[in-house]
Amino acid sequence: MSGPEDPLLTSLQFVTGVGPKRAELLAKLELRTVQDLLWYLPRDYLDLTDVRGIKELEKDRVQSVVGRVVDQDYRQLTKGRVMVGVLLECDGGYLRGVWFNQPWMLKKFRPSEQVVFSGKPKWSQGRWEISNPDVQWIGDDEDSSAALSVLPRYGLTEGLRMTEMRRISQQVVEQFADLIPDPIPPELQAEWQLAPIRDALRRIHFPKSLLDAEEARRSLVFHDLLDFQLALALRRRYWRQRSPAPSLPATPKIDARIRRLFPFTLTAGQDHAIRDIAADMASGQAMQRLLQADVGAGKTAIAIYGMLVAVAAGYQACLMAPTELLTMQHWQTVERLLGHSRVQRLLLTGNLTAKQRQLALEQINTGTAQLVVGTQSLIQKDVSFSKLGLVVVDEQHRFGVMQRAHFSSGTENVHMLVMTATPIPRSICMTQFGDLDLTINADLPPGRQKVVTSRISTDGNRSKAWNFIRQKLESGRQVYVVCPRVEEGEMKGDTADMMSAETAYRELQNTELQGFRVGMVHGQMDRDVKAQQMADFRSGQIQALVSTTVIEVGVDVPNANLMVIFQAERFGLSQLHQLRGRIGRGEFQGYCFLFTETDKSEALQRLMALETSTNGFEIAEADFRLRGPGDILGTRQHGNLPLRVADLLRDQTILEEARAAAFQLVNSGRLDQPELAMLKIRVLDRFETPMELVRSG
Repeated sequence: MSGPEDPLLTSLQFVTGVGPKRAELLAKLELRTVQDLLWYLPRDYLDLTDVRGIKELEKDRVQSVVGRVVDQDYRQLTKGRVMVGVLLECDGGYLRGVWFNQPWMLKKFRPSEQVVFSGKPKWSQGRWEISNPDVQWIGDDEDSSAALSVLPRYGLTEGLRMTEMRRISQQVVEQFADLIPDPIPPELQAEWQLAPIRDALRRIHFPKSLLDAEEARRSLVFHDLLDFQLALALRRRYWRQRSPAPSLPATPKIDARIRRLFPFTLTAGQDHAIRDIAADMASGQAMQRLLQADVGAGKTAIAIYGMLVAVAAGYQACLMAPTELLTMQHWQTVERLLGHSRVQRLLLTGNLTAKQRQLALEQINTGTAQLVVGTQSLIQKDVSFSKLGLVVVDEQHRFGVMQRAHFSSGTENVHMLVMTATPIPRSICMTQFGDLDLTINADLPPGRQKVVTSRISTDGNRSKAWNFIRQKLESGRQVYVVCPRVEEGEMKGDTADMMSAETAYRELQNTELQGFRVGMVHGQMDRDVKAQQMADFRSGQIQALVSTTVIEVGVDVPNANLMVIFQAERFGLSQLHQLRGRIGRGEFQGYCFLFTETDKSEALQRLMALETSTNGFEIAEADFRLRGPGDILGTRQHGNLPLRVADLLRDQTILEEARAAAFQLVNSGRLDQPELAMLKIRVLDRFETPMELVRSG
């Protein structure tokens, strides 16, 4: 591990040519040490290897031209705009660079100095011209041919020039790159086609070609992802080996008894998931499994099956959900299915009185309560299970890792099933949930209809949509109206014009939904009022329910087959798919109207993807491509993945290769050999992995 004496932790201010002032600028980029700068990779490159003479230029293709400044001009255009022009003489010909509304460019050039313009030339007024060319200045003491290469371009901050950044980076790479440890033996580097880290760092900062940079980047990304996947593989091995878990077999008799409780036939997808879970619970090793099920695929029934297997074996089981609304939905499903069962059931939420809570805690502690459904109340310090065999955590990404780990910190032999109805992109499955075994259920129950989804962007179409909705309400159906936020308030910037549920509730009663019974729910309401509103909507007393995304998961009202989502462009694709999943759950065709007020192409692409697909897994991948990993599953709220250089969107193939390599090393025991001791230490150092995870299995 690194210590204060480590040269890689040298403050950048002590690097030749940096000093305190430039160090302050670099600190704004979170670059404080030599090591920080070595891993601060170029965002892209200026390719000056394709240098052309004037007669060799081609239209609309990026090329570079070397020349001397022979003329400069500044023009005042209409509407306050300005244009700067710089004319280069290039081997007897001429090329002009032009910049609009950038008057400062005029002062950057001196007569007769040699520069390189790079960009896409076009023929204009009898000569070649490049708009906003990339410029590389060639010093008088430089060989122009040596300067023409692939130049790195870094992210900058105000006051720091690109030429300075390149010079500092080159100084650091030349002086310190050889000090970067490389714990992977040469034979594995050859097997995985990796360059040594120090070579890859040199090549990525100052490559000879774009291909050279890409090959170097692959090596560094592989190292980055390998460390992370090794940490996950070690964690999973630890969970499997640290202590025998109870063997909870689903015998044919138990299986038949549980299935008789379901008033429906399980789908093929549900059966597949149950086989995976039953095999884990009978194995004698602690189950650590993620169940992904698309909206409406019946994951609650799968969870109940697993919990009843635990109860049949004499153990307790619990199900934890992130919101009271979702918890109540699960509880109602449990009560509906187990109404005639002798299984002792208990609901634990923050809504209990002190006396009720004390009684519930006693029943949990003594084992009287066999099956418990609850919110985060389940992980409070005063909750102590007598004989806990299975924990089901629903919508785990809404909790965070620490809540999931709570159940295992005090009870070493618990089986754990993590569930989500938010389909997760494959890359995130292999990282954020990479220590879990994976089961996917994409089957929908028989008779479940696809929801017709329409993007509504004009007033005329909105009127037609509301006419259609009113007709359906008059025939007995119900509608959800979803808004981006709760109430009007002191909002600033981009959120200032977001539609609020309270505003929509007031306005719709006097406009589009006049004469209909309108209710409202949102997360800031008193829980009793919210519960009553949901009960009234479920019973049909309320015809239109205005809400925030509090109804995103867990709400099941089969008669509600209509949904309007205001300002749909403000939601992520996966979230929109979750919301849409609240309708079309009964015998009636579902209709979802996406009201939008944007003409931005990215937002429209997202909404079009939702219009054309009802497959949650396809939508999750589209959302991932359009928004990137930071916004999927709210990962920004729980901290981004601890990766240095990898991009989960761009590097999925490398991720799969690194994951296979990491799990092979761990599962084969090779990682425990002395030759890879430094690699284990690197994993420990980077990810603060508990020491017991890296000890020999």
